[in-house]
Amino acid sequence: MSTVTNTQKKAPAGERVADWADGRLGIYTLAKANMRKIFPDHWSFMLGEICLYSFLIIILTGVYLTMFFHPSMNEVEYAGPYVPLQGQLMSEAFNSTMHISFEVRGGLLIRQIHHWAALIFLAGMFVHMMRVFFTGAFRKPREINWLFGFLLFFLGMFTGFTGYSLPDDLLSGTGVRFMQGAILSVPIVGTYLSMFLFGGEFPGGDFVARFYSAHVLLLPGIMLGLVVAHLILVFVHKHTHFAGPGRTNDNVVGMPLLPVYMAKAGGFFFLVFGVIAVIAAIASINPIWAIGPYRPDQVSTGAQPDWYMGFAEGLIRVMPGWEINLWGHTLVLGVMIPLAIFPAVLAVIAVYPFIESWITGDKREHHIAQRPRNAPTRTAFGVAWITAYMVMLVGGGNDLWATHFHLSINSITWFVRIFFFVGPVIAFIVTKRICLGLQRRDKDKVLHGRESGIIKRLPHGEFVEVHEPLSQGELYKLTAHEQYEPAALPPAVDENGVERKIGAMEKLRVKLNKGYYGDDNQVAKPTLEEYKEIQSGHGHH
Repeated sequence: MSTVTNTQKKAPAGERVADWADGRLGIYTLAKANMRKIFPDHWSFMLGEICLYSFLIIILTGVYLTMFFHPSMNEVEYAGPYVPLQGQLMSEAFNSTMHISFEVRGGLLIRQIHHWAALIFLAGMFVHMMRVFFTGAFRKPREINWLFGFLLFFLGMFTGFTGYSLPDDLLSGTGVRFMQGAILSVPIVGTYLSMFLFGGEFPGGDFVARFYSAHVLLLPGIMLGLVVAHLILVFVHKHTHFAGPGRTNDNVVGMPLLPVYMAKAGGFFFLVFGVIAVIAAIASINPIWAIGPYRPDQVSTGAQPDWYMGFAEGLIRVMPGWEINLWGHTLVLGVMIPLAIFPAVLAVIAVYPFIESWITGDKREHHIAQRPRNAPTRTAFGVAWITAYMVMLVGGGNDLWATHFHLSINSITWFVRIFFFVGPVIAFIVTKRICLGLQRRDKDKVLHGRESGIIKRLPHGEFVEVHEPLSQGELYKLTAHEQYEPAALPPAVDENGVERKIGAMEKLRVKLNKGYYGDDNQVAKPTLEEYKEIQSGHGHH
């Protein structure tokens, strides 16, 4: 009798599970292709990670809050532990928010983490988009990803608005009433839109439930899809990286996804979570118990929206109360004009990559990020827009500026009205001059080297400062940017003597192109001959 011995050892359980999954999903092939993907190592890319992590925190804390929140406007009498409100009538939404804040273990902390994470998410989106804008990272092939990012910011604004309206406190109710007044100003259809949104005359009995559905289902679902699409396109197109030795449009220099980047990203997630938790623990936000439930016959003092709505608030506050009557309809221009300006500004931001591509005529792919100083016109436009936004934030809080600094609210309003037009122009001119000055400084550093602070006396008695030569890597970084030639109109007649027909749009494009790349918009890079002459000792030191 003989026996057969099986000498093959059984694989570990984890390996067997992985083999089972690979046989059905092909995870080994995917991992081999993508787990060593390279990510550039630059601090500015962490801005996008802050947005992603704060969004995840919003989702996690939001799920917890939905377990205790009652999105109903049915009136109840408060019988909770907060004595000043005991016996008062309020909606179930407000009552459940008080219950979360005072009776649910950790409820107030989770509420504040949720609110602070939303503010930080939108602030991170704002700064992240400015980083992409100023470095030209929106150029081909990333225009669609810019649109995705813009839509995330836009939807985030309205998700935040519907979120802080849910507690039905006096502050959020004042904000909703403000929005309803803006809707009513829309000619002809304004009243229909208001009745549809609120289910009747304001405030109606349904708006909290409707805002709740939009806040926890509709808007987050769309945003989650946009986040996934945004990350997929980042994965496909790869990150841009700044100019440097060995960095081209055809490669990515950085660290691999596993294990380096994942380890750093995981640690950074907990760092972001920890910072938000600390802020939420020590800085109170939206203390609804001190404000009280919403009543249509009351308005809270010092009512301010979250910062991302400050631009729209400021536009309406500083606009004169103009009205005109046409064909039996009253047009409230004091609200209609701001409502037209706000989406118009957002639309220009959304399509800017396509506008710049048309103006410059540049249809190439770009994977090298620009230094903002090397695109002075674009940088100046960005700073001008930020200036306009900040001026309108002042307008949106004109009452608080007046009370805190003992100023006239009329003076602040007129200041905002004037500087909304003057401020961006000044910011544009100053920023452009600064960029050109930095370009000249870079050129001087390339030709003469870095100032060392060492003073040397020459044999004939002259004192000069010794300059340290730059490394080859630094020289490459300062001279790697492209020098563009401004566009020009074709000759009035072709080679056969036939007059050309040049359209008005082409003339406009050439004129705008000169505004981007004209002689007063870029400083010529130092040539090799200039560099050799200086380094040989014949030039100025």
